Amino acid sequence: MWYAMFMREAISRTMSDRMGWFWMIFEPVAFVAIMVGIRSFIRGDRLVVNAEFIPWMITGLMGFFLVREGMMRGMGAINGNKALFAYRQVQPVDPVLVRNFLEGMLRSFIFLIFIGGGLMLGLDIYPDNALRAMAAWLSLWSLGLGLGLVTSVAATLVPELGRVITMLSLPLLIISGVILPLNALPHWLLEYLMLNPIPHGLETLRLGFFDKYQVVQGTSMLYLWLFTFTLIALGLLMHLRFIDRLKAQ
Repeated sequence: MWYAMFMREAISRTMSDRMGWFWMIFEPVAFVAIMVGIRSFIRGDRLVVNAEFIPWMITGLMGFFLVREGMMRGMGAINGNKALFAYRQVQPVDPVLVRNFLEGMLRSFIFLIFIGGGLMLGLDIYPDNALRAMAAWLSLWSLGLGLGLVTSVAATLVPELGRVITMLSLPLLIISGVILPLNALPHWLLEYLMLNPIPHGLETLRLGFFDKYQVVQGTSMLYLWLFTFTLIALGLLMHLRFIDRLKAQ
């Protein structure tokens, strides 16, 4: 059943729009190009210790997009698969899991394209510690799953919450240290920003690519995983509690 849903989602995601693959690759490329242009005015590269600015930002963007798309795609998974709930085997949690897996696979493939393209352009974007980089990538993937499980229930039962979550994605990009390093911020502010689990995964991912990179103080994969497990457990409990209402929406 999951395989059939995966193929259905994959075809819909990549083949329904002739420009689907183009936009998946062009979006991060355009974002990097814009940020490099802005960098020429603010000299953000001077704030990154022991890492080239462009590879540093690419790894951050790829990691953030992995979490964001896991949350956003999961949010619309239930409403996008209402017709399948007529089959007894299909539960509301199934399309969320399938969509998250598909999105993670697509983002991993795109990240590999960026790594290959960067190496051909002479960028230092090859991971110095591949195991740490893969562990951080899987951790961010899991965080996106947890967020997707929670938001899929919340946005289906209360549609207004879906609009609020969508609006929060841009501020989340800024406060997660994707564009500019959090090390440049005052310590009192950093203490609050590090309550957000995303920077913990992004900083560890960057450390996997640049072994001498100075991560933000307080970075902890334990905190990230505790947060992730809490979200996954909460999301699954919400799916069990509201299963009948989700099918009836």
